Amino acid sequence: MANSIHYTACPACKNNAVQQVLSARDFTVSNNIFDIWECGNCSLRFTQDVPNAENIGPYYQSSAYISHSDTKEGLVNRLYHSVREFTLKSKRNLIKQFTGLQKGALLDIGAGTGAFSNTMQQAGWLVTGLEPDENARQVALSKFNLCLQPVSTIYDLQANQFDAITMWHVLEHVHDLHGYLEKFHAVLKDNGKLFIAVPNYTSYDAQLYKEYWAAYDVPRHLYHFSPKSMEMLAAAKGFAVKAFKPMWFDSFYVSMLSEQYKKGTGNLLAAFWNGGLSNLKAMASVKKCSSVIYVLSKQ
Repeated sequence: MANSIHYTACPACKNNAVQQVLSARDFTVSNNIFDIWECGNCSLRFTQDVPNAENIGPYYQSSAYISHSDTKEGLVNRLYHSVREFTLKSKRNLIKQFTGLQKGALLDIGAGTGAFSNTMQQAGWLVTGLEPDENARQVALSKFNLCLQPVSTIYDLQANQFDAITMWHVLEHVHDLHGYLEKFHAVLKDNGKLFIAVPNYTSYDAQLYKEYWAAYDVPRHLYHFSPKSMEMLAAAKGFAVKAFKPMWFDSFYVSMLSEQYKKGTGNLLAAFWNGGLSNLKAMASVKKCSSVIYVLSKQ
């Protein structure tokens, strides 16, 4: 289709050793089914025949899409909000730890409704927040008095101006994968840090739920990362992964949604059991966590 992207090679490493591994349904908006392929070279998985950047907008039009609406509707979203204050502080502390700075210049990409940008601004950081969704930008303005910019302004940013760049569950949505990473390398200071959080399809909960795993979230998630694929992509763009950090709550959140998708109803007990088991298995290696934060520095 003219409005979709059909890959004949891996969108990350460009190797043509790619093949279909499963099909998953869009449970959030369209109910359409999309194929997921995997690269035999770098192990990235990617959604095949995704709508291009100009046509993917309708797939984000859902009141259930929490990053845009800030909704508290439904048990899963209420639980999300209940742990958000803790996770915001954890992220703030992570930034300070790896940059070694109490204050600095931060670029927050995919800022959503502005909760994290606000947290960092309150901590004294100079924050530039970019967000593609106009409704989310309006929520950020009314709720936090934050003036987020359209994400297209990323290409206008000046070189060597940021101590930290953050993407919390955003890179998997970005059509211009290579352009963004190249721009990050340019605008990040030499001793700055890039923080990328993405779901991990090699986690236990992903293996358990298979095509019902909520973090596949097709077609909004264009790519599905493994630690290997992230390390290879980072290296190709002049970055090195300095640390892998867990996102322990994600396994529960994703498992609750996955239970809903698989059975039509949310089995809280099963979700908490499976989420906990996934975390237990990740204790030995953060690289098995449901979602991983990659802390990168320029090589």
